[in-house]
Amino acid sequence: MTEKEILKLVGARIKALRKEQGLSQEALGEKGGFHFSYIGQIERGEKNVSLLSLAKVANALEVNVAQIFAYAYEESEQIDVNIQDIVTMLRESSPEKVRVAKNVIREIVRGNE
Repeated sequence: MTEKEILKLVGARIKALRKEQGLSQEALGEKGGFHFSYIGQIERGEKNVSLLSLAKVANALEVNVAQIFAYAYEESEQIDVNIQDIVTMLRESSPEKVRVAKNVIREIVRGNE
């Protein structure tokens, strides 16, 4: 597993825990002493968060740090398979259908934030 994959898995786990508790990025940031944009960067796997900051995030989520690392690697593998299936379908499609699919995916992803 690459460093980037680990950051994305940890970020996705933090996002899932935050959403389970019904917290916005802003609310989690306030509880942990961070700016909401930093929380967003962590959740997207863009920041290599320090252990001390990770402990603060865990504390704000009212979980222990180990729970942040309780992501399922198998789930990641299934997601990779699904992404590969989508790429295969798009390669067999016309450029116009690829543009439409890109716009649809963009809207779906925006709805998850």
